[in-house]
Amino acid sequence: MTNNADLAPNTDIATTLLINIAQQTLTVYQQNKELAQYLVSTAKNGIGSQQDSGCTPLGKHVIAEKIGSSAPRNAVFVGRVPTGEVYSADFGALHPERDWILSRILWLSGVEEGVNKGRNSQGGCDTYQRYIYIHGTPDSEPMGAPYSHGCVRMCNQDIIELFEQVEEGTPVTIVASEKDIL
Repeated sequence: MTNNADLAPNTDIATTLLINIAQQTLTVYQQNKELAQYLVSTAKNGIGSQQDSGCTPLGKHVIAEKIGSSAPRNAVFVGRVPTGEVYSADFGALHPERDWILSRILWLSGVEEGVNKGRNSQGGCDTYQRYIYIHGTPDSEPMGAPYSHGCVRMCNQDIIELFEQVEEGTPVTIVASEKDIL
């Protein structure tokens, strides 16, 4: 049996994140110690890195940008800019077509050329250019099951808590399952 602490992507770095698609979890490690684990929701289209696939990309990433530090819980973002709206169930019912990005955004950038950065033989595969985030979603949305359009969704309180634990440049590794630890 694998010890979860052994799954940390890089134990030399103060804080690292591990997203496990099979378990639908995001685990925070600090100096090889598990600090927290959150249920998440990754892509309903599965795993993949190609542009317009609607899939969650695998591999090594970093948090390129932290967005929304002073936004209220449930603040609505469009194009990474707060709209001034605050999500509620009634507001959501008025706009059922929207893919809600709420509270905070951690914008990911791939670091593996041809895997999750730049291009490969199938075309664009760049996590950053695909606008793949870790972000808040309505608390009524299920966690622990794949329902997103490629991003990693979290409950609002969880993304706010995670946002305070990480910095730009924090490594993020996304794996299909424990057996695929990079």
